Amino acid sequence: MSLNLEQINEELKGKSPAEIIAWAVSFAKNPVITTNFRPYEVAILKAVTDVQKDIKVIWCDTGYNTVQTYKHAEEIIKKLNLNIHLYTPKQTASHRNVVLGVPSVEDPKHVLFTEQVKLEPFSRAMKEHQPDVWFTNLRKGQTAFRNSIDIVSQSKDGIVKVSPFYNWTDEELDTYLVEKDLPNEFTYFDPTKVESNRECGLHI
Repeated sequence: MSLNLEQINEELKGKSPAEIIAWAVSFAKNPVITTNFRPYEVAILKAVTDVQKDIKVIWCDTGYNTVQTYKHAEEIIKKLNLNIHLYTPKQTASHRNVVLGVPSVEDPKHVLFTEQVKLEPFSRAMKEHQPDVWFTNLRKGQTAFRNSIDIVSQSKDGIVKVSPFYNWTDEELDTYLVEKDLPNEFTYFDPTKVESNRECGLHI
């Protein structure tokens, strides 16, 4: 699909997340949301399922989530009645801990680790579902790369990526979660990033 991203983003700039989502759903043939249940993910899950209740929610679980994240995920899945499609690495975390461990970012093995726990499950999910629209909770100010995109962007495979909360701050999201009576959880660990301002590799 060929889109005039500059024009679209200009038109969507003042719109609410619900309006942005409705715009995307109006032409999407096979939309998905991806999630890892990190902090503030519940906002996008609530906003999108309010517009399209049965949308496929792809959860790529690295296998290294905290107990709190798993409990949070279960609570949200139940509360929002999410249509979850779970993808996990082909090797268990216990097995990988023996043969590879969790390499530091400087370690050459970190590339292989990221491929195994994040990129391979994600690309398997995308291949199986073949979405044309991908809802994600990317926001401005998270990483240098994310500052360079906008509400609507296009992945290298042509999937239309929609980030309805792109211009929102943490404070605005806090208010949204209170208004919607939604829980948040901050005890989150991403073994591929270590530092919160690093790009995770799925969006580049």
